[in-house]
Order: sequence, then C-alpha cells, then structure tokens
Amino acid sequence: MTLHILAIPFPAQGHMIPFLDLINNLATSHSNLSISITITILTTPHNLPYLTNLLSSHPSSITPVLLPFPSHPSIPPAIENTIHLPHSMRPFILALSRLHQPLLHWFHSHPAPPRLIISDIFCGWTHHLASQLNIKSLVFSPSSAFALSTMYFLWKDMPMRNNVNDENEVVLYHRLPNSPRYPWCQVSPLFRSYVGDDDPDSVLLKDSFLGNIQSWGLVVNTFSELEKPYLDYLRTELGHDRVWAVGPLLPHPDDSSTATKQRGGSSSVSVNDVVSWLDQRQKDKVVYVCFGSQTVLSNDQTVAIASGLEKSGVHFIWCMKGIEDNERDSCLSGLEDRTAGRGLVIKGWAPQVMILRHKAVGAFLTHCGWNSVLESVVGGVSLLAWPMTADQFVNATLLVEELKVAKKVCEGEKTVPDSDELEYQKTGVW
Repeated sequence: MTLHILAIPFPAQGHMIPFLDLINNLATSHSNLSISITITILTTPHNLPYLTNLLSSHPSSITPVLLPFPSHPSIPPAIENTIHLPHSMRPFILALSRLHQPLLHWFHSHPAPPRLIISDIFCGWTHHLASQLNIKSLVFSPSSAFALSTMYFLWKDMPMRNNVNDENEVVLYHRLPNSPRYPWCQVSPLFRSYVGDDDPDSVLLKDSFLGNIQSWGLVVNTFSELEKPYLDYLRTELGHDRVWAVGPLLPHPDDSSTATKQRGGSSSVSVNDVVSWLDQRQKDKVVYVCFGSQTVLSNDQTVAIASGLEKSGVHFIWCMKGIEDNERDSCLSGLEDRTAGRGLVIKGWAPQVMILRHKAVGAFLTHCGWNSVLESVVGGVSLLAWPMTADQFVNATLLVEELKVAKKVCEGEKTVPDSDELEYQKTGVW
C-alpha cells in the first residue's frame, strides 16, 4: 500500500529547517513500515533551490509541486519570493492562504492525489482544504509545545485588553500548567494584530489558527522529557491523543555530510576553519553569540555586545546577520584586532549545529528561538537568554524558570543591555 502525502511548509527560515528535517525523516523511515510513502512538497519556483538536498536524497519518493507565490498588498514584490522574511509574518500567512484554490485544482487533476496533508502551523487554512477533499490533515509545529499551547489558548479564548493603550496589561493563561502570565507587549504578535471580526484579514488569521486546532492530529518538534506538561495539556485541550512529539529534529551526530554542514544556509566561513579554531580552545570555554535569521540588532545593541565580549576576556564566536557592512564596521571598529586569538566574528550564516556540538562551546547567548534552543539543549550548552519577540518569551520562561538551564540577561527587541552586566554573565556562566 502507498500513502501519498502533501507537505506544505511555511517559507521562513526557522520554519523551513525543521519541516524539511521532518519530511526527510518520513522519507527515510518508511522502509521500516508495511506501507510505502510518496511525498509531494509545495514550493515556489524561487524557493525550489532550498529543496535541492532533500530532493536529491529521495528522488523516487519526494517530488515538488511548483505554484507561484500569491501576491498580497502588504508584500513588496522584491521580497515575496524569499525565505528571509521581514519581521512580520502576517502578510505572508495571508498571502499563502490564496493557494487554496490552485491546490484544489491540482488535487483534482492528479491521477493519484494525496490522502493526507501535513502543513506548518502558519498554514492553518489547509485544514479547510483537507475537509473539502475529505482527507486528513496534520499540523506541524516548529515551535515548542509550551508556545503552541499559549497560541491555542489565545485564539480560543480571545483575551483582550481593558485599556487598549496599556502595553503592560497582563494576560493570564489560566488553563495552562503553572498559569503563566505575560504583559500584552510579550503576547504573540500575530494575535496582537487581530483588530476584530469586521476586518477580513483578522478573520482569516483567526480561522487559520482555529483550523489548526480542529485538525486531525498534531506533530511537535519537541520531546516528552523537555515538555511533558504542555504535551499533556495539548492532548486535553484538543480532546484526543493524536499529539506526537517528534523532536528534536536535528541531523544525526555522526552525520558530517555537506547538507548537515550547510543546514539552513551556506556558511560564510569555511566549516573546517571554524572547527579548527574551536579545536584549539579549552573545553566549555567558548561563548557562542547568535540571534537567529530574523533579528536585526541596532547599532547600540551591537556596541553593547561587542563591549561586553571585549571586557569579559572570554573566547567567543559571534555570528552576525542582518546588519549592513558599513554599520557593522563602524560598530565593531577594532574589535577583531583587539580580540585576536580569542574571538571569531562570522559575518553571515554560521554552521550552528556543529558549533553547539563542539566540546569547546560552554555558553550560548541566544534570542531563544526554538531551533536554537533544541540545538543548544542537545549539545549540552548553557544558555544566556535574551528573548526579543514572538514565542521567545515563552521559551525563555521554560528554560530559565522551569528547566533552569538558562540565565536571562536581557529581554525585548529594542532593549540595550548593560555591557558590564553582559561581561559578568559571560565570565560567570561557568
């Protein structure tokens, strides 16, 4: 028997990486099952190159279906075909929902159409597509079970502020374990963008997340030992046991292939050079600094981090993305020279999985994006938490207050940390 799956990712770096890992695992593991699996993965012509490694690894079982990226008034044409999205995901979520009809047409014209859809949490409209086609739909969450629990709570309960001008008004997630609470400014930006049922885009966004909740099953990039209370909550909240923890979705430790080294992007520095640099450092004595693919540091934030690293005297790797060269050079003037021998600045994409698995790395200054969290936890690296937006505040709560594997050093995307405090945290982490 053959099971045909339609896979629908969300085209943002932090979502695509674990989603493609999941699809790779499905294509690899089906040989141990009594059924064969074929997978059709949705992509746009521009994003097709990001599937190269996956398609070449499974030429007989995974094929792409190419559809043009739908236009949306809020998306400039110059960025609508890229996985390096701007800060707000909202217009891309709304735009992708316009693929409902093209996919419906594709399905009806296919000689052996899919019997199951698996899609990213930002593609909740696919539940309605699956219902229309009378097939099952699975939701994949690249976020933590804790963060997903807060999202589901928000869209079901629809809590609103009493004072629309008070960004610090507290939202209480009373049904979740430990009844967490966050100020409005730290609530999901997607939920905060909801302006009422008179706004068609707000209604579509709400329907998308409610569609996720109504889907047949849920797959989460986590593992029970890390988040059992929140996995149990999701099972109770959804009213069924079809909630699977399939994480951490990461390359195998023995996998040294080019695909693993370039997971998420090509390193701007030779992977061998990075490993060679780390091999010369003592165990657990390197601080790794990286804030993900979406975060853009301000000049003041960059200067504060640079000053803290310089004054601390620690060995460090700093992966810098999202800042123009002329701005970066002015902020870091002389840093590389003054920290020669103990600092490595990578300007662009870095082989993060390999860095965090290296024995020399003992701490990670991070924005608490879930991919980075899992990579760090698996690597046994302590975390210095600086949550900035979205689910990062929730992830920081899990790490700092519940699991106690992290220290919070700062919070907020516009906050400028005290360089002396950063110095203390970096030198005191051991």
